[in-house]
Amino acid sequence: MSLLDSRKAVAESVDEPVPLRRWLAVVTMAVGTFALVTVESLPVGLLPLIGGSLHVSEGTAGLMVTVPGLVASATAPLLPVAIRRLDRRAVLMGLIVLMVAANALSATAPTFAVLLGSRFLIGVSIGGFWALAAGLAVRLVPERFVPRAISVVFAGATAANVLGVPAGTLIGGFTSWRVAFVAVAGLGLLVLVALLVLMPPMPAQQAVQLRALPRELRNPVVRAGVLTTFLLVSGHFAAFTFISPLLQSVSGIDATTVGPLLLAFGAAGVLGNFLAGAAAERDIRATIVTISVLLTAVLALFPLIGRTPVSGAVLLIGWGLAFGGVPVGVQTWILKAAPESTEAATALNTSVFNLAIALGALFGGIVADHMALTGVLTTGAVLAVLTSLALWSARSAQQRPDASLPR
Repeated sequence: MSLLDSRKAVAESVDEPVPLRRWLAVVTMAVGTFALVTVESLPVGLLPLIGGSLHVSEGTAGLMVTVPGLVASATAPLLPVAIRRLDRRAVLMGLIVLMVAANALSATAPTFAVLLGSRFLIGVSIGGFWALAAGLAVRLVPERFVPRAISVVFAGATAANVLGVPAGTLIGGFTSWRVAFVAVAGLGLLVLVALLVLMPPMPAQQAVQLRALPRELRNPVVRAGVLTTFLLVSGHFAAFTFISPLLQSVSGIDATTVGPLLLAFGAAGVLGNFLAGAAAERDIRATIVTISVLLTAVLALFPLIGRTPVSGAVLLIGWGLAFGGVPVGVQTWILKAAPESTEAATALNTSVFNLAIALGALFGGIVADHMALTGVLTTGAVLAVLTSLALWSARSAQQRPDASLPR
């Protein structure tokens, strides 16, 4: 039985309206995704504050992004296999409880080692929740509403990348970095209550097989999409992990202004998300090429012309516009590349997305500690421009999901 067929065990028939409670359950999963992805990248805007408080370098503090990314990349494909027949609602609630506890530990961590331990737990929560949420959204609604339900859940991740981090930076800047983690923990408690009240029991419909994941890589268009995900996301996070010190040292922007500027970055990212989503329906390859070119240009130009507060702010907004389109762009590519195995392909892409966050932040930290800080911008630009190689590999693929893929 396929995942799309199994949704009938929970959702009403396609001829009946979907109860509001079911849509609220979908929205709850989107908010849960927002909270988890936000806390994964929250240290990005707080590195100077955390590093100064716990007496570590900014490069070392960047491990707070690397650790959960690595753990999430391993958890995303493995947890669905490990939980076998457990009720999925109970698993989601357990993952949210783990996230709340990990954030409480982060907020009270007396040393950087303890803080890194809490980030390990965050990685488990992120990978597991993200791997399950989209599939459960499919089961909550009739078939005709499946694309809408999935897009709502994905919107949580997109909003986290472009709005969650700036909001957390703003909270941390005006109060304390510890308060920012407390705020996300509070949001997690609300999600926990909402899952308990709004989501019906979700018994497992089928056991997930681990061997399905490497099988997806035999599809050359899936391979190209996964490689594109890795290059764009790792390039972005190699540089964006250090955006706060970059804005201050390169553009001369005051620390108290970084938070509001990152909110502007987030607003530009929301716009980029909607623009990329509309463009991807017409020509996904051209959409990703455009994103790659814009991201490369912004990163390459930042150390050259971003040396005033105004030019730095303008380039930051362009950066947000470009990266805002990445999640919806690469996910659309994957869904079109593997229409018969979306769950396995999405789990694989989620794993690579988180691995790219971790390795991008790690490599950026190495560059920041051993070269000029602006070296992370060059690193990000090089990785982004290499996306063209992934797209070129898809050009020669014999298997094409539909006419809108690389042509």
